Amino acid sequence: MDSVYRLLRLTNPAWLTDRWALARWAPLPLRLIVGYGFIAHGYAKIVKHPDVFAGILHALGVPAPHFMAWATIVIEVVGGLAVIAGAFIPLVSLPMIAVLMVATLTVHLPYGFSSIKLMAVTSTGPQFGPPGYETDLLYLACLVALILGGSGPLSVDAWINRDGRK
Repeated sequence: MDSVYRLLRLTNPAWLTDRWALARWAPLPLRLIVGYGFIAHGYAKIVKHPDVFAGILHALGVPAPHFMAWATIVIEVVGGLAVIAGAFIPLVSLPMIAVLMVATLTVHLPYGFSSIKLMAVTSTGPQFGPPGYETDLLYLACLVALILGGSGPLSVDAWINRDGRK
């Protein structure tokens, strides 16, 4: 019976996080994936040329599409770098959340929740339908978790607050 208790204890997240103080590290994978995701999307807009993205924004009816294209790119790249570094998370998250909300409401909402819609598998590979808002919600949830829970260790925010200053 003692071995069953020990085995069950291994499945208890509270025991694992208390035992090795793992909970404080939870923000790190969130920061890495969210930061990288934003940088990758901003970089893709740069590579395909900002004027192409401005044309897409114009077609969506976004005012000042060239300015908004560059603003989005800067928010994605600079915000992504800041999130990876764990720097000023509450401050950089607000414009990032705004970008996600605009993308959700103007592009992804009509296609439903699922981000992956396998339509067919052809000789050229899998064919997918338009993505829904699932990934946007995941990014939003991660940003909110970082705002509420903090940047964790190995972050600029932790370094700034190292002496207990807020």
